[in-house]
Amino acid sequence: MAHLDIRGLAARYADQIVLDGIDFSVERGEIVSLIGPSGSGKSTLLRVITGLLRPERGEIAVDGTPIDYGNRHSLRTTREKLAIVFQQYNLFGNMTVLRNVMIAPWKIRGRDKGEVEASARLLLEKVGLADKLNAYPDELSGGQQQRVAIARALCLKPEILLLDEVTSALDPERVSEVLETIKLLASENITLLIVSHEMNFVRDVSHRVAFMANGRIQEIGPPEQIFDAPLMERTREFTGKIARTG
Repeated sequence: MAHLDIRGLAARYADQIVLDGIDFSVERGEIVSLIGPSGSGKSTLLRVITGLLRPERGEIAVDGTPIDYGNRHSLRTTREKLAIVFQQYNLFGNMTVLRNVMIAPWKIRGRDKGEVEASARLLLEKVGLADKLNAYPDELSGGQQQRVAIARALCLKPEILLLDEVTSALDPERVSEVLETIKLLASENITLLIVSHEMNFVRDVSHRVAFMANGRIQEIGPPEQIFDAPLMERTREFTGKIARTG
């Protein structure tokens, strides 16, 4: 049974169709990256999965259980299994790093404060920020803030982690530290769905890569297929441009 299964998914913003018949699944512990031109629907797909945008039709299931996006209980149950990290860090400026990581599982999920704090400290150590527990976001670099955002998502103990272009707002010299953090996650058997324009990273970390264009998945396969021997002309055109500009 697929960990995440998506069938016939469609969504729109106002009168514009942004997802048009998405079909694919992700196995437990698998890392799937979404690549493609701007406006192809990659980030929108993550937002639909988490319920930030309601699908127009189609079905998304987690562990075989369909998500009813019109049912508050179903959506809340699903969100307890998911976490998403966005391009912008969205940290609370008036809270320390440690409290930023603790606040959602402690105050919203109602978990024991001591347990949450212990987990938060371990996660911040894991992402290389054990010395920043009492710092505030404006005292951190962009890369450090993004690593806090990743630790915050992991403190929710998600089964599936969605990463939406988490390096796009960073200065180039800060990108590598965040990518190294994601590689660390990739070794821990968490299911990852990644939207990224860092193609070398995608090739290195992914089990499969999905190329999206015009709101559809045009091709999905192992990184060596997508980057070295794509089956579809549209994929060849995209990866060829990457090769010429890389």
